[in-house]
Amino acid sequence: MPTRRQRLTQRRKSLGFSQESFAHAVGVERSTVVRWELGETEPRPWQRPKLAVILKVSLEELEGILSSYMDGAAGLDRLEFVLRNPVAVDLVAVAHLAQEVQRLTAEYDTALSASLLAAAGQCHSHLSLLRNHAPNRRIRRELCVSIAESATLMGQLVWDASQRRDHAVSARYFDQAVSAAREAGDPVLEAHAHLRKGFVALYGTKELKEGLRLCHETAIVGESASQVLVGLGFLHVGEAHAMLGERRDCERALGAAGEAFARIRDDDEAVHMFSFSQFDRMAGSCYLFLGVHDRAEKILARTARELVQWKKSRSIVLGNLTLAHIRQGKPEEACGTLHEAIDLVEATRGGGGLNIVFTAGRELSPWRHEPWAREISDRLFALMAA
Repeated sequence: MPTRRQRLTQRRKSLGFSQESFAHAVGVERSTVVRWELGETEPRPWQRPKLAVILKVSLEELEGILSSYMDGAAGLDRLEFVLRNPVAVDLVAVAHLAQEVQRLTAEYDTALSASLLAAAGQCHSHLSLLRNHAPNRRIRRELCVSIAESATLMGQLVWDASQRRDHAVSARYFDQAVSAAREAGDPVLEAHAHLRKGFVALYGTKELKEGLRLCHETAIVGESASQVLVGLGFLHVGEAHAMLGERRDCERALGAAGEAFARIRDDDEAVHMFSFSQFDRMAGSCYLFLGVHDRAEKILARTARELVQWKKSRSIVLGNLTLAHIRQGKPEEACGTLHEAIDLVEATRGGGGLNIVFTAGRELSPWRHEPWAREISDRLFALMAA
């Protein structure tokens, strides 16, 4: 899978180029610039001197910006030297750290969060150290981009590894991400950090009004840069209204999310955060909170069939589907979907999935004497002990 060249995107934007104007300056089609930034193709050797002039970097710095596929040994050697001599930090070392952040982020949905914490924490510490010694504004800006990404990842990992209990530390990481994104002038990263902090408020501290505000801020900040994040912001605004029992406002926000998703272009910088199942996943959750359980069941059942690869997300959907079955008095259906959800939670230890399967287990208490219910209870105890 190609690695997005976010350094190239950020450098282009920092100089005030749109993709269209940048393509015109280089003398290529806009689609060529899109493929460069997505990591699908590379600029030709004869294009690179002109690219370096337009981006106002040396040819060596340009290689660092373009090196989504940097040689691992060379990048690591350079990083080790820079960590011993922080004032020597350059774009090559920054690109190596950025690639590591992207690798860890890509593993987030399938790996145990606790297993990623040490590597992600080390990477974040290295970035923070180097920002304090950045020799010029250009390198500091690139470091801020990676710090925003690594702080957002750390917030997610800490929250998951603590089974969504450590709200304060997670929120501090998201605040770091917002601050770094603002310094870098990157509204996509800023909006993403607001969204993640909104999750802590909605599902952790249960500060629903604060969660609603943060998710709305996501949509506002994202408006200038990403319809994906506008749509995701409104989806969670809708869920906040559903949690408050405000159906009309919820459905209005879901409508705004659908309109934003319809405006997504292929070159949206957050397109990697989007999947076609997201709308139904959140709509199902909203109707579950609103007590419209039959409608929630239909939406969630359809969504669970579509979410084969996204294990942490699928565990949440199956947990919610279990709750929809229970609340309609369908224990046999609830038993089947809860076993599937527990299978996924055992593999991923995702905090959202853990919370929902335990909630579903408690709601099965009217059938606690049934053999199948005792089997589920035993699995949940084993999960808790592990």
